Amino acid sequence: MTLPRPYWHEMQAPAFQGGEKDWIAVLPVCAIEQHGPHLPVFTDACIGEGMVKRVVEMLPDGLPATFLPLQSIGKSNEHISSPGTLTFTWETAIRMWMEIGDSIARAGVRKLVIVTSHGGNVPVADILARELRIKYEMLVVSTGWTNVGEPEGMVPEEEYLYGIHGGDVETSIMLHFRPDLVDMSKAEDFRSTQLDLLKEFKRLRFHGAPARAAWKAQDLNPKGAVGNATRATADRGRQMVDYQAAAFVELLEEMARFDLGRLWKAPA
Repeated sequence: MTLPRPYWHEMQAPAFQGGEKDWIAVLPVCAIEQHGPHLPVFTDACIGEGMVKRVVEMLPDGLPATFLPLQSIGKSNEHISSPGTLTFTWETAIRMWMEIGDSIARAGVRKLVIVTSHGGNVPVADILARELRIKYEMLVVSTGWTNVGEPEGMVPEEEYLYGIHGGDVETSIMLHFRPDLVDMSKAEDFRSTQLDLLKEFKRLRFHGAPARAAWKAQDLNPKGAVGNATRATADRGRQMVDYQAAAFVELLEEMARFDLGRLWKAPA
């Protein structure tokens, strides 16, 4: 098997010839959107970019993974009340990323990971994964960098569950990747209104529950961030990045071992 380069766009066209390949393509999808008063609108794209770089550094020899160009802008209409946010409609995002999937399939690649650094992309990525699975008999995995959690004991449970935007985790990771873009003088404990729902209702929630009300960022906190950003440190951010990157490498290794023959095909 000819191994791909770690970055899809660094290969010459002849590298993609020769029919079906045992490669794993990775499509990182991100966002440009407000992250409160202390973080840049670049936060999700910066995290996606940094995570890709760290995973590439950790890739073991012989693992046939290649990263597609970062999709910096995603579906972020839950943040459109804040100037500076850039967003596609869900229809546009699906169409663009589906056409990238078409191109991946044309190159003979039958394994794909869609990995997001922005929660608003999750439903789009899930639909995309199913469509590509059906259209091309591909193994398509949809995930997020933070899906594996954080190192044990590093983040309090309440912060992990409800500090979902510009809180401890994202601020720590940004202090590791780009401290020059973080204004800690404006960091706060941005309390989530989800905590009020926990007290008032048995089942109704904004996120993280079977019954979820659609929300805009300001529904959770009027400043557009949620979580305790004052806890953030660069060293903890580095540990979070390494933990998540190592877990992602494990996922790639498992996908490499997965036999595509296990996917059901309709009788000819």
